[in-house]
Amino acid sequence: MPHTPTAPQAQPQTQPRQAKGHRHYIKPGRFDAALNGLVGWLARRGVSLMGTAELSVLGRTSGEWRSIPVNPLPYEGDTYLVSARGHSQWVRNLRAAGGGRLVLGRKTRHFTAVELTDEEKPALLRDYLRRWGWEVGRFFGDVDANSTDEELLAAAHRHPVFRIAVDESH
Repeated sequence: MPHTPTAPQAQPQTQPRQAKGHRHYIKPGRFDAALNGLVGWLARRGVSLMGTAELSVLGRTSGEWRSIPVNPLPYEGDTYLVSARGHSQWVRNLRAAGGGRLVLGRKTRHFTAVELTDEEKPALLRDYLRRWGWEVGRFFGDVDANSTDEELLAAAHRHPVFRIAVDESH
């Protein structure tokens, strides 16, 4: 009797999976890379532009610290990191490492991170765009701080968000 393959059973997932290489990401151009370098340099020296800090996360393959300036979002007593550009290297590294550190001058805050589901993101994305839309709005397409919850939810899969918990023991 010939073997008839059976279809694999679908596995429940909290968020839809996308094929590798098909996740939304907007790579920085030369100007943005130079600006990020300047903003990171300022953050390491204690100068925060509109709330910036330098995020450092261990590289998932190199094991070395990788750094980029970010806008930590305080929201309802917690702090969040939003990736305006999408599924960037820092996002992939943070998923693998489970935490990192935020640096502003001599102050280093080590943290653990939990990624939010898309359903948890609309209000956070709205607040993020309200604060920094002038800077990052171009990465969100037609979505802005005045968008409906449904429009923000439709865009949520393109913008990873992490709730961070600062480790006070460091």
